Amino acid sequence: MPSTAASSALQALWREAALPEASLDDIVLTGADPVLPSSFAVGAAAQAALGAAALAAAHLYRLRSGQGQRLTLDMADAAFDSCGWFAVDGRTPNPWDPLSGLYRCGPEGRGGWVRIHANFAHHRDGALRLLGLPAGAGTTREQVAAALAGWQATDFEEAAAAAGLVLAAVRSFDEWDRHPQAAALASLAPVTIRRIGDAGPRRWPALAPADRPLTGLRVLELTRILAGPVAGRTLAAYGADVMLVNGSHLPNIASIADTSRGKRSVLLDLREAADQQTLRRLAGEAQVFLQGYRPGGLGRLGFGVDELARISPGIVCVSLSAYGHRGPWAARRGFDSLVQSATGFNVAEAAAAGVAEPRALPLQILDYCAGYLLAFGTQTALARQAHEGGSWHVQVSLAGIGRWLRGFERVADGFRVGRPDFPSRAQDCDSGFGRLSVLPHPVVFSKTPARWDRPSRPPGADIARW
Repeated sequence: MPSTAASSALQALWREAALPEASLDDIVLTGADPVLPSSFAVGAAAQAALGAAALAAAHLYRLRSGQGQRLTLDMADAAFDSCGWFAVDGRTPNPWDPLSGLYRCGPEGRGGWVRIHANFAHHRDGALRLLGLPAGAGTTREQVAAALAGWQATDFEEAAAAAGLVLAAVRSFDEWDRHPQAAALASLAPVTIRRIGDAGPRRWPALAPADRPLTGLRVLELTRILAGPVAGRTLAAYGADVMLVNGSHLPNIASIADTSRGKRSVLLDLREAADQQTLRRLAGEAQVFLQGYRPGGLGRLGFGVDELARISPGIVCVSLSAYGHRGPWAARRGFDSLVQSATGFNVAEAAAAGVAEPRALPLQILDYCAGYLLAFGTQTALARQAHEGGSWHVQVSLAGIGRWLRGFERVADGFRVGRPDFPSRAQDCDSGFGRLSVLPHPVVFSKTPARWDRPSRPPGADIARW
């Protein structure tokens, strides 16, 4: 059965990007929600976002080779890929710290709910210090809950933000829609693309018969948490030479074993002048610069979009943020689970399920759709650069993806399905982390099958040169 909701959303993305209308006939979408237990059309959203990225790759292949091809994508496959399941040596890592999750606030729990993100030790310890509790893994959830009885949820959220910490108060859709940050996002498309400088069209390497759409194009990736790494992994699947840049002082999450498939993996410390110079050299030789720092973060180090356009005229700069690039929360940190809470999804999902406690969506859908749409925007900008020249800036935010997801019709019987059996769908491959079990890329290309030529490897496994 065709997926009309996903098809409509994909068509809207494609037309908003002013891409050739005829290309929409090159992809077949199958399936229907629910494919995961949710009242939201998470399957249709994942399918539309990933389908847009894949179709943009096919468009670039046509530009480079003169050949079209047929794509197919099933909704269940797109949604399951977006669940981020993987195993290393037969073990599936638990992505959550014991202190991460929802807590009531105020006396007798009347001060609202807050979600704490404690997966990184410095975020956990910062929240504990703000509550007057001992830092470290020894503090219990019961102690945190008792300390939060003295706070209103929104007050704790604001105090944490002022301290540079990462957590969110739980809001309803109505409460979020009245928030100034929601107003700042109201007129933005889920993917924004703008020209930031003049440059002639870049010459791309010629394609050999076995090449994929992005073969020969270099992507410099400075991201660590899911959305950015998923974007880089998607571009690598379509042939790009992706170099993931980490710092030895920066924490990573276990999913790096999955999301760094197909990438070079290097270490640079951008606090050091020599490593900044290395990054400038790498950027000067790249077609794409993908980063997930807070707005303005890399600009303070000399890697803002205007500086990058001077370093590498014709470059495509790609920026991910939590709450958008404008508005009072533009510089605020955030992760998918926190943005879901802050923007109303947890309350709406709980109401649909008939439960009182806020309920998270069954997957990090904001992260994965953002990752796919970052890849879509990147390839759209590459096509524009090839046609008309210029340097370009692509921007996507998790909160903007949330606003886009709300545009899909809700799923009336969304909780009638269960979780999939991921291991039965998995393929095994080698990696620098151990034997890796992962799901195959969901999109079927008739001429250029997606694949990853490099196994995932730990940060620093490669030398910082193309």
